[in-house]
Amino acid sequence: MQQSEQSDQWTQEGLAKRLGVTRQTIISIEKGTYNPSLALAFKLARILGMKIEEIFEYRDDENET
Repeated sequence: MQQSEQSDQWTQEGLAKRLGVTRQTIISIEKGTYNPSLALAFKLARILGMKIEEIFEYRDDENET
């Protein structure tokens, strides 16, 4: 998840509550160790007022060497 100015307005705990997930989930998304479901990604984008593409970067791990 890329850092955004708007995300600075949210605490991890507050964002987690709004999304219905744990704070640990938010931390894992930020670190890139957890890929959220498409539904969760859309919900996060809506809450932050951003497009999914502005938050997440797509990588095809199968083709990376």
